[in-house]
Amino acid sequence: MNLSLYGHEEAWIAVDCGMMIRQDLPDTPLQVPSLETTEALGISPAALIITHGHEDHIGAAAWLWPRWQCPVYATPLAAGLLRAKFHERGLASDAIRVIEPGEALESGPFTLRYLPLTHSIPESCALLIAAGDHRVLHTGDWKLDPEPLIGSPIKSSTFRALAPIDLVVGDSTNAPMPGHSRSEGEVARALEHRLAQCEGRVVVSCFASNLARVLAVAQAAERCGRRVSLMGRAMERMVAVARGLGYLDDMPPLVPVEDLGYLPPEEVLVIATGSQGEPRAALSRLANGRHRSFELMSGDTVLFSAKAIPGNEHQIERLKHALRRLDIAIWDEFNHPELHASGHPAQEELRTFYGWIRPRHLLPVHGERRHQQAHQVLAESMGIQAPLAPINGDMIRLDTEGLSLESRHPQRPCIVAQNAVTPLPGLAAEQGSSRHGTLYLALSVASTGTGWTRIGRMMMDAHGVRSMDEESFTDWLDERLETIEAETLAELRTALQPLVTSWLGQHLRQLPDVHLQLMAVEVPVFR
Repeated sequence: MNLSLYGHEEAWIAVDCGMMIRQDLPDTPLQVPSLETTEALGISPAALIITHGHEDHIGAAAWLWPRWQCPVYATPLAAGLLRAKFHERGLASDAIRVIEPGEALESGPFTLRYLPLTHSIPESCALLIAAGDHRVLHTGDWKLDPEPLIGSPIKSSTFRALAPIDLVVGDSTNAPMPGHSRSEGEVARALEHRLAQCEGRVVVSCFASNLARVLAVAQAAERCGRRVSLMGRAMERMVAVARGLGYLDDMPPLVPVEDLGYLPPEEVLVIATGSQGEPRAALSRLANGRHRSFELMSGDTVLFSAKAIPGNEHQIERLKHALRRLDIAIWDEFNHPELHASGHPAQEELRTFYGWIRPRHLLPVHGERRHQQAHQVLAESMGIQAPLAPINGDMIRLDTEGLSLESRHPQRPCIVAQNAVTPLPGLAAEQGSSRHGTLYLALSVASTGTGWTRIGRMMMDAHGVRSMDEESFTDWLDERLETIEAETLAELRTALQPLVTSWLGQHLRQLPDVHLQLMAVEVPVFR
C-alpha cells in the first residue's frame, strides 16, 4: 500500500492512496491504510495527490476519501480509473481534478509539480514538493526506459535542472539488482519472436495496467496473423479508459470472445487477466474449464508476461498445474525471462538518476527491508545521507539538521469487509479479550518446500503489553515455522494463530490483543 503524508506549518497533503490484497486471510480481502493515527493526531489532508494509476497507489481512494472530502489531483488516465471506482461506490467524482504531466499546483504552503517518468503504466510522475526552504522529490514508481512504447523517454534535462534536491523519497523495489531493467521495446520484440513459434491458440496474461505490454502483444499478434481478443473485466476497463484518452489508437481491431470459436486456432490470441493466479480471474477460469465462451485444448500455449508478486507463488503454481493437466505449453519468467520487464529502477538507473538530481538526503521507500538497505548502501556510496529505513507509521522530520525519526505509530490493519472498512480483529480479540494491550507482529516468510522460513527482521510493536523476551519468542517462532506444512499464507496463518496465542499465554501474565500479518517473499539468492 502507498499513502504518504507531508506536513508543513500545520498544513498537510496526502500522496497516493493504495490498497493491498491479504493473501493470508480467508477470501483474500483488500487491506487499506488505517486512518486511526492521522485522526488521533488531528491530521486531515487538504489535497490527495496521485502519482499514477496502479492499484497500490489508487485502490483505497474510494474507501478513504469520504473521510477527507478534499480535492484529488491525478493525471488523465489515473483520474479516469478513479472516477470509475468512485461511481462503483456511489460517490460523486466532482473532487477529482485532472492535471497534465508537467503542470504545477498549489495547496496551502505546498507548491507541487508533476514531472513525467517512465513506468509500467502511462503518465507516471514524480512530484517536486516545495514548502518553506525545502524541496523534496517524491519519485513514485519509475524506471529509465529508453523505449517505453507509450509516451516519451525521461528527459534528463528536466531533472538536471532541479539539482540539488534536499531529499529524494525514492523507489527501492529493485535496489539490490545490478545493471538496468529491461526496456518495454525489448519485450515487444521478444514477444513477436516467440509468438511466431507458437502453434494452436495463444493466451497472454499480463497486468491490465501495463498498456504498453497490451499494445505490444496486440501488434505482435497482428503481425503473426492472429486476431486479438480481451478477457477479464479489469483488462476491458483499462483498455476502454486508455482508448478514450487516445493511448491505443494503434491497437488492432478486437474480436469479441464469443466469436473466437469461429476462427482457426492458429489465428487466435487472447490477452487475459490472472497472471497472479487469482481464482476469479479470466486465466483461472480458462484453466479450470469454467469460461462460457472459450475452452483451452491440448497444443495451446499460455504466456505469462508478468513476474510473480511475492505471496502469490503458491496460487500461480496451482494455476500452472491446472494448465499442465490440459497439456498446455507454459512460457513464463523462468523459461523465457525476456517476455517481461520490471517497472522499477535497478542500481545503474538509480545512480544515473541521482547523478542528475544530486539529492542531499534519501528516504528509501517501497520493497522489503533488504531492498531499503541496499538502497541506503548505494546512496551512501554516492555521498547521499540515508540514515533511515522507514516502516509504516513512522513520522519523520526533515529540517536543517537532516532526517530524524520523530515518532513511531504502529498501524492497525484495516480490511474491506461487507462494503465497509473495518479494523482487522486480533487473535486474542477473537476470543473476547483485548484488555491487556496490543501486540502487532508482521513477518516476511518464504516457503522452503517442507515448511517456512522467516526472511529479514520481524516487525514487533507492543502497546500496554508487559515486557517479554523477544529473542526467545523469535527463536521459538523460527522453529515452529520450519515444521508447519501449509500451501498458502492463509493456511500458514491458520496454523500459526493458536501457536502464537499459546506461547504468549504461557510467557505473559495477561494475554494482549495480537495482530498478525504474514507477507510472502522470495528467498534471496546470493551470488
